[in-house]
Amino acid sequence: MRTTTRVLSGVVLAGAALFGTAAPVLADSTPSPGASRDGEEEAAPTEAGTTFRTATKIRQDQRAKADASTGDYLYWVFDADAGRTATVRATVKLPEAAARHGAATWQLDVYDGLRRRQACVHGSQAKAAPRDAASVTVSCTLRTVRAWAQPWANDPLPGSYYVRLTVVDLPQEDLGLPVGAEVVATTKDAGGSRAVDGALSVPLVPGASDAEVAEAAGESFSSGWWSSRWLWTVGGGVLGAAAAVAGYSMTRGSGRPSRVPPGV
Repeated sequence: MRTTTRVLSGVVLAGAALFGTAAPVLADSTPSPGASRDGEEEAAPTEAGTTFRTATKIRQDQRAKADASTGDYLYWVFDADAGRTATVRATVKLPEAAARHGAATWQLDVYDGLRRRQACVHGSQAKAAPRDAASVTVSCTLRTVRAWAQPWANDPLPGSYYVRLTVVDLPQEDLGLPVGAEVVATTKDAGGSRAVDGALSVPLVPGASDAEVAEAAGESFSSGWWSSRWLWTVGGGVLGAAAAVAGYSMTRGSGRPSRVPPGV
């Protein structure tokens, strides 16, 4: 029993060391959002693109702003890696109520790198603002980004994600009124329960050169073989081995039973 106790104590200490050191390693390998490669913080954009090809690049947690006219299509683009759940929130500062003729409905759409519209699992993707409202906020939380998917699937994959903000319903007389928009894109780790094996060879960034794709992959994307599932797999193996050793120690006894004659 003393041997079994020592074995179990060693297993517990090894498991604690394994899980305790994994968190700092993962934290150190995650790039800080909003920081450029030279360590200096990049200023948030103050304008938006008008098409997919001219979409303004934003970093996670940056508050991008843009002045526009009611009826314009505003585009931004950000990167999301595998195992992350992205949320985009946009706030539109509306014109004064005296200049408007009725309610207006604003809508936020998110597209992946292949320009496939992605479904929102949470958030108010479209919202109607009354005539007297000073602002309106719309948001969209995507499904967790997967490391890979079947060719026929529409799963979110690592790469660029395009944000499009526009008004979809309003009185005709209100077209062209000035508005101000603010957009923030954030991502969070979905955890090992959403992790999958495998990875894309390159992120989904259509229309970019090989050099640009390689730079994006080296700077923003870290998909690969590692996920937190490895911790649970190794931990389960260690606990299984400990249970086997403990069971064997308890069932084998202390040696030859006293009732068995010598030499038998």
